[in-house]
Amino acid sequence: MGATAEAADWVSRFADEVIAEAERRAPGKPVVCASGLSPSGPIHLGNLREVMTPHLVADEIRRRGVPCEHLISWDDYDRFRKVPVGVEGVDESWAEHIGKPLTSVPAPKGSPYASWAAHFKAAMEGALAEMGVTYRGISQTEKYTAGAYREQILFAMRHRGDIDAVLAEFRTKPKPKPQKQQQKPVDEADSAAALAAAEGSGAADEDDGLTAGGAYYPYKPYCAVCERDLTTVTAYDDETTELTYTCACGHGETVRLAEFDRGKLVWKVDWPMRWAYEGVVFEPSGVDHHSPGSSWNVGGELVGIFGWQRPIGPMYAFVGISGMAKMSSSKGGVPTPAEALEIMEPMLLRWLYARRRPNQSFKVAFDQEIQRTYDEWDALARKVGAGTAQPGDVAAYERAAGTAAGPLPATPRPLPYRMLASVTDVTAGDDEQTLRILAEADPERPLTSLAEVRPRLDKAERWITTQVRADQRTQVRKDADAELLASLGADERELLRLLLAGLGEHWSLDGLTTLLYGVPKLRAGLPADAKPTPELKTEQRAFFALLYRLLVGRDTGPRLPTLLLAVGQARVRELLGG
Repeated sequence: MGATAEAADWVSRFADEVIAEAERRAPGKPVVCASGLSPSGPIHLGNLREVMTPHLVADEIRRRGVPCEHLISWDDYDRFRKVPVGVEGVDESWAEHIGKPLTSVPAPKGSPYASWAAHFKAAMEGALAEMGVTYRGISQTEKYTAGAYREQILFAMRHRGDIDAVLAEFRTKPKPKPQKQQQKPVDEADSAAALAAAEGSGAADEDDGLTAGGAYYPYKPYCAVCERDLTTVTAYDDETTELTYTCACGHGETVRLAEFDRGKLVWKVDWPMRWAYEGVVFEPSGVDHHSPGSSWNVGGELVGIFGWQRPIGPMYAFVGISGMAKMSSSKGGVPTPAEALEIMEPMLLRWLYARRRPNQSFKVAFDQEIQRTYDEWDALARKVGAGTAQPGDVAAYERAAGTAAGPLPATPRPLPYRMLASVTDVTAGDDEQTLRILAEADPERPLTSLAEVRPRLDKAERWITTQVRADQRTQVRKDADAELLASLGADERELLRLLLAGLGEHWSLDGLTTLLYGVPKLRAGLPADAKPTPELKTEQRAFFALLYRLLVGRDTGPRLPTLLLAVGQARVRELLGG
C-alpha cells in the first residue's frame, strides 16, 4: 500500500505528512518515529496505543520503500514513584525503594528478572514480538549511565537560565482541575475519553527542577548512598562543572558533572532533549501530556534550545476494557497486551488499533463482546476476499494482517470464534471430542486435524477458562429432565418431534440452524422458508428456551446448533425424550 492507495486512511495521511516533514528537517536521513514506555508497572493495553500508532505509521513508510526507524525508549531510569496495588509478589516493603531508578528496584518475588524494570519490560517485549512490531529499543538507564547524554546535560546546565525562563511562563498558568471519574463502571469505549484525568505514568507531573530556594537546575542526581533522587542541587560551576548536592538521607557531596553519570535531566527537559538527540519527527502522546504546563506543551517550547522542533504526532485517546474505567499502570489488575494475546490472535488485536483514528477511544472486550469482535473481523476478511470491502476497511485489514516484512501467522481455517468457544466449553477442552464436533459442523469439508483451527482454538479455550465465570459455563444435563418432559403440552411435544425427526438429515452447523428456525414454522403449517412474523419469532424464542432447559437446565446457553453438535445426536435424542 503506497501513497497512491485509494484509501485516505489515517495511517496513510500521517505517513504523507511525516515523510514530507522528515525531508524538510533532515534531508536524506531515515525517518524517525518514536514511542516512550515506562516499565513502572504492568504495561497495559492503553500504553499499547503509544506503540501501535507510530508502528503503523512507520510500517506504512517502510511499505513505500522509504527508510524508517521506530524507536521505543524504555524510561527505565525514571524514579520508582509508588508501590502499585495488586501486583503479585509485591508488598509494602517495596516502599523503601521509592525514589530509586526503576532498574535499581528489585523485581517482584519469584521473578526471573534482575530488576523491576526488566520484569515489566520483558512481558511487553514478548507481546510486541508476537504482534510483529519491529523497533529499536533504547534503555535510558544504559544511555545515562554510559554518559551518552553528557554533552546534552552540560549544555542544559549552561542554558539553565533560558530553560527556566520558558518554564516560568508555564508555572504561572493555572493547572486544570482533575476530572472526577464516573461512579458507575465504564463499559462503553467513548466514555474512556471522558476519563482523561492526567494520571498516566506520572511523568507528566514530575517537578521541573526549581528548588525551594528559587534556584533552577535541570539536572537531578541519584544519591551515592541511598540511590534515591531525594536530592537538591545547591551549587554548580559552569567552568569546572562541579556540582554540589545534598540528599534527604543526610548525604551530600560535590562531583564533576563532566565525569558524573548517576543522574538525569528532569522530565520536562529530558523529553525535548531526546527529541533533538534522536531526530524524532513523529511521536504521539496521551491526553495526560496535553494539559496547560504539561510536558508536551513545555517540551515544544524547550526543544528549540536543543536545536530541534517538536515532533508531529496526534494526541491519542484512552483505551477502555469492558467493565473497567481508564487504565493506569500504577494500579494492579489491568489487562496487558500479553494477557489480551492469550485470548485473541495478534492480527485481531492489531486491527483494534488500526481501524480507529488515534483520537477515537475504543474498548477491548474481555467479556462476551469478544465473540462479536471476532465476527466483525471474519466478516471483513470475507469482504476483502470478495473485493467488496470499502478502501479504508481494506487498509485497516491489511495493516492488521501483516507488516512491511510480510504476513503474520494466521489460523489456517478460521472457524467462528464463538463456535470454538462453545465447543471447548461443552467438551472441557477434550481434543478428541472437539475434533469430532468440528468435523461434523461441515460434513462437506470435514476438519481432519485441530492444527487447522489453531491458534484460534487455543485462544477461545483460554477465554472460556479464564474469562467466563464458573456459574456461566455450560454443563450438559447427565439425565433427561423427566418432570419437565412429562409436563409438556401437545404443541411443545410436536415441536420436539419435528426437531428429532429432522436431526439426521440436518446434522451440520448450517443444517441445524435451518432446522431449528424452521421447526416452529412447520408446526404452524408454514413452509420452512416462510418469513417470520412477530408471533412466529415469539414461538421460536420459547422453543429455544425449552431446548436449553432440557439440554443444560437453563434458559440460555451457547448457540443451539453448536450445542447440539457438541452434545452429539444420540445424547440429544435421549435428553429430548426421543
